[in-house]
Amino acid sequence: MNIISVDDLYKSYGEKVLFDGIAFQINEKERIGLVGVNGTGKSTLLRVMAGLEPTERGKLTHANHFHVEYLPQQPEFDMDSSVLEQVFHGDTPIMKALRAYEVALAELQLAPEEEKRQSKLFAAQTQMDATGAWDAQTTAKTVLSKLGIRDFGQRVGTLSGGQRKRVAMARVLIQPADLLILDEPTNHIDHETVEWLEGYLSSWKGSLLLVTHDRYFLDRVTNRMFELDRGQLYSYDGNYASFLEKKAERMEREASMEDKRQNLLRRELAWLRRGAKARTTKQKARIDRVTELRDRKVDGPSANLDMTLGASRLGKKIMELEDVSKSYGDRSLIRDFSYIVLPEDRIGIIGPNGSGKSTLLNMLAGRLEPDGGRIDTGTTVKLAYYTQENVEMDDKQRAIDYIKEAAEVIRTASGDTITAGQMLERFLFTPSQQWTPIGKLSGGERRRLYLLRTLMGEPNVLLLDEPTNDLDIQTLTILEEYLEDFPGVVITVSHDRYFLDRTADHLFVFEGGGTVRKFFGNYSEYLEQTKQERQQESEAARSVKPAASPAPGQPEHSAQQTDGRRDAGRPRKLSFKEQKEWDEIEGKIAEMEEKLAQVKRSIELAGSDYGKVQDLYREEQELGAQLEQAMERWSELSELVESIAAQK
Repeated sequence: MNIISVDDLYKSYGEKVLFDGIAFQINEKERIGLVGVNGTGKSTLLRVMAGLEPTERGKLTHANHFHVEYLPQQPEFDMDSSVLEQVFHGDTPIMKALRAYEVALAELQLAPEEEKRQSKLFAAQTQMDATGAWDAQTTAKTVLSKLGIRDFGQRVGTLSGGQRKRVAMARVLIQPADLLILDEPTNHIDHETVEWLEGYLSSWKGSLLLVTHDRYFLDRVTNRMFELDRGQLYSYDGNYASFLEKKAERMEREASMEDKRQNLLRRELAWLRRGAKARTTKQKARIDRVTELRDRKVDGPSANLDMTLGASRLGKKIMELEDVSKSYGDRSLIRDFSYIVLPEDRIGIIGPNGSGKSTLLNMLAGRLEPDGGRIDTGTTVKLAYYTQENVEMDDKQRAIDYIKEAAEVIRTASGDTITAGQMLERFLFTPSQQWTPIGKLSGGERRRLYLLRTLMGEPNVLLLDEPTNDLDIQTLTILEEYLEDFPGVVITVSHDRYFLDRTADHLFVFEGGGTVRKFFGNYSEYLEQTKQERQQESEAARSVKPAASPAPGQPEHSAQQTDGRRDAGRPRKLSFKEQKEWDEIEGKIAEMEEKLAQVKRSIELAGSDYGKVQDLYREEQELGAQLEQAMERWSELSELVESIAAQK
């Protein structure tokens, strides 16, 4: 059963047509991935579906009580509001009940003995019961915790951009919706959060429409794919892997049709060149046919994307890092890190946001000096650095002139030359777009233009800082093909598993506290090894038995000596007390949750017995506080166990 139908949708910006009469339906429980080159209108289509963008023609049809939740790439917030106030937005009965309960609870905590506030909380609890909002509250706090937001009372204005994106994601994930629309939900979140989000969306009860560059994510979450291409929308059943197969089949059919068109055009042009005169109706019709064949818009495959370009000669000495250290205040990002960069190295840099990955790239690029140690760069190194920063561009400058400032021609590996215009075509800029002022390009098209300019200088060392965040899948594929044959060094910071699997064969892993671990293998191999290490650590932790206590009067120095030896050479282990706490804490949390549920049920049954309700309320508050403390302790121990596993 379809939940929304779109018919004859037309939208343009100036001379550029985004949707040329497209039509489609979205059915119940469909999870649809939307792909297309940056600038084709993916985000615009999402806004149209969310009711936030008008169209010049077309119709959207859905049920009367149809509800959409939409996550934009750049969410907007009331900076003075709290995290929970932003999460519990909306006018549904459940959201209103949740907001009222949180406000009443906060007010009562300020003055617990005030009867008016007690009555207000009781009324809010009653409304929570009536709307079934308790589950939504639990879901909201669980989602926030999984997304790394644990201070629910924190003001949004104090959060980083990445944290705000996570709050916005939690806001849409907990809302009941017929259609959930997500624009780049995987940007700025680490692989563990991405994996959790994959599982959460796979069990989403409504329909889903999303745009993401994460191809593993698309493959695991979607069951249908939409492709926007030159104003048309193509639909494919199946996930991303199925889409690639079916798109290849479509392009082969279109290529065959284009070959037939070209053959027919050659024959008709040959007839014209023989001097045919347009004196009869039949001859006039044939001339018109030639004109139509020549001018027909071609929707076949893109031009051949041969990316085997040349690079400047690279000597034996590239970069040598010796005992490099970098800190900000008391926070150590990199400590005593050494590495010799080898020719054709393919290095991926991974780790949590803020751990120092971009700092390392900036030091390699000479933009930052290390606090300690040295970085020695070879004389033949010609470095190009693609950064996360929004590079300043002259909005009035034409795209082709921007590229020509870097180079008018570049050499291929075989010694041929490619012009700036040809390179722009290979990076999916049509001849008309090449003469377009930069100010009229979309954000994604500007990033693609900046990437091309980065490559035009024929570098032999490439530094790429999160290239997948703003580039579409087709551009990423072009970049990956370029990097496969690139005759130099590539060092990439990225969270994108697919991109790193294709472009890196060993990793620098930022583990925190200044530790940078070297791992020889790709990203998927690292994740698999890490998973196995955690499982082994968990099994070992469960099997650990308490050490025998020393006999009365026996000195304890032997145990202390063992600890000293461990600190000197062996990895950190859980203490007996920590191990016992880790073994028992999940059971205690489950027990607290059950008790809390029982108290809530008792409150429901207490009815108008105000005295009993107050006693139960106090018990509920105490249990809630204990549960929160236990969850925080579980989180601390969990991180400790993971840290120990990573040291092995």
